[in-house]
Amino acid sequence: MQSNSDEFYKKLKKQLKKSTNWPSLYLFKFILPTQNEAELEQLALIFDNTDAVITTKQSSKGKYTSVSIHVKMKSPDHVISRYKEVGDKVKGVISL
Repeated sequence: MQSNSDEFYKKLKKQLKKSTNWPSLYLFKFILPTQNEAELEQLALIFDNTDAVITTKQSSKGKYTSVSIHVKMKSPDHVISRYKEVGDKVKGVISL
């Protein structure tokens, strides 16, 4: 699984370098189970002190919460680093 993850991030880095001039505003999107408020708070803490704009929206049945985070990032490496940090620290998160 690690090699699939590494391959995914290599491809993402290449796409980000090609499609965007850095630094740039980047949109992170995540989904969390709604009842998991502690994990939502942990997600917000990861982006604390970055001037990120965080918006949340519950699914129609209230089971899940989508989280959109607009934040200025320095480079594709910083974007990937944030995705990895979220994956390591936030249980049950789905990155989109």
